Amino acid sequence: MKLAPAGTAKSSRGPGRSCWWGLLLVAVTARGLDALALGDDVARGLGHRVGLLRAVGALAATVLTGVAVAVAGPIAFTGLAVPHIARALVGADHRWVLALAALLGPVVILVSDVLGRVVFAPSEVPVAVMTALLGVPFLVALVRRQATVPA
Repeated sequence: MKLAPAGTAKSSRGPGRSCWWGLLLVAVTARGLDALALGDDVARGLGHRVGLLRAVGALAATVLTGVAVAVAGPIAFTGLAVPHIARALVGADHRWVLALAALLGPVVILVSDVLGRVVFAPSEVPVAVMTALLGVPFLVALVRRQATVPA
């Protein structure tokens, strides 16, 4: 049985130069993303070119997502849950959220991989399945909490 389509951390290659380009784009746009979170008019008023900022932000997200999927496979709950965990820990400042999410992502994958190998020994549960098992309750709680907060 081939585990790579389910997502495994067993035999992954390094991300290469694409990851550094994506991280550079994120670092350049982090302050602008904070302004954009306040609205287009505020971002324009602060001197940001909104269209360019959206395009570069989307390009950075696309590059980093592509690198992550190429390296580790489709481990979806990490990408969905980790930014929300980071935002809950450090607030809404994108510079801190992006930095903490970059650190928390590998930690979540490592914990999921270890749990999948140790808890269910002698068999092995793919890391994507473990992240789903850990991530579903978190995302359900997040959605339920968001539904009760007035807009």
